[in-house]
Amino acid sequence: MRGDLTNEEWAIIGNLLPPERGRWSRPAQDNRLFLNGMLYVLRVGCPWRDMHERYGKWNSVYVRFRRWAGQGVWDALLETLVELGLTDDWQHMIDSTVVRAHSQAAGAKGGRIRKALVEAAAALRARSTPVLTVRDALLALN
Repeated sequence: MRGDLTNEEWAIIGNLLPPERGRWSRPAQDNRLFLNGMLYVLRVGCPWRDMHERYGKWNSVYVRFRRWAGQGVWDALLETLVELGLTDDWQHMIDSTVVRAHSQAAGAKGGRIRKALVEAAAALRARSTPVLTVRDALLALN
């Protein structure tokens, strides 16, 4: 399928992924199938539930994606690919959960309670915003 890993790409990446064991006498599914499903979701930008069924159950793919993220598999994979000279380390991603719209952008009606909630949320975001932005951090490296 277009966008799936080629045999050459899989020969490099397949050995860098942790082996999966089946649970409760069920065989584990193929890492290549799961990785292709993860790449499909990231490439298309669809929710996990809308992942194409040829990659298996969406929840199984999502659980493995989160497990690998928690184990640091993605960081180690990128680091190894950079060390091998197969990619650069200037790849950055923005998750849509950090992009927020104002409540009025969704057609929400105003009111004292909603206004107070929006102001409280804005105050929380202001306190949690890092002092250095990504741009400032990159400029500091130069």
